[in-house]
Amino acid sequence: MKPSLKIMAGAIVPELVLSCANVLQAAESGSSAEQGAGTVFKWIHFFILTGVLIYVVRRYGRPHFRSKADAITEAIAKAAAAKAEAERHLQESIAKLNTLEQQVAQFRALAQQEATAELERLRAMTKIDAEKIGIAAKSEIEAAERAARVELKVLAAKLAVDRAEALVSKELTPAVQEAMINHFVQSLQGRPN
Repeated sequence: MKPSLKIMAGAIVPELVLSCANVLQAAESGSSAEQGAGTVFKWIHFFILTGVLIYVVRRYGRPHFRSKADAITEAIAKAAAAKAEAERHLQESIAKLNTLEQQVAQFRALAQQEATAELERLRAMTKIDAEKIGIAAKSEIEAAERAARVELKVLAAKLAVDRAEALVSKELTPAVQEAMINHFVQSLQGRPN
């Protein structure tokens, strides 16, 4: 039997049992002549009703129950498809979450490497700048030292000249000047031209 027929048979069987029970009860309580004719009419009535009932159930019940069964089957198929889609979305989300954690870890490691590289670069640039500043300062110090030495030499020479001039002017009296000039002239005379 098909599922819809099983349902219909399940609904019809109790009615048949009740009708048979009513016919048997009537048969036991009535007279035998009336009983025979009444029983036959009751059985005919019973078969007609049962036939009409079976016809109506088959004619209208079968398509109704089939459409219900098809709707239920379709709903189950849609639910299964929706469940499969939800499972797929869940798996994709879990995979994305797992890869997201890995990506975050990779980004952190990359950021740490870049920060370390940037720190080393800044240290190297600072060291180079410090060396350049040291070299420039040393050059400036050497230039200032040379300028100071030259200035000191000029000052020392000036002071020496001034001191010598002061000594010479103090010791160079008109008599000493005359003697020097005479001595110079005599040295010139003894020379051949």
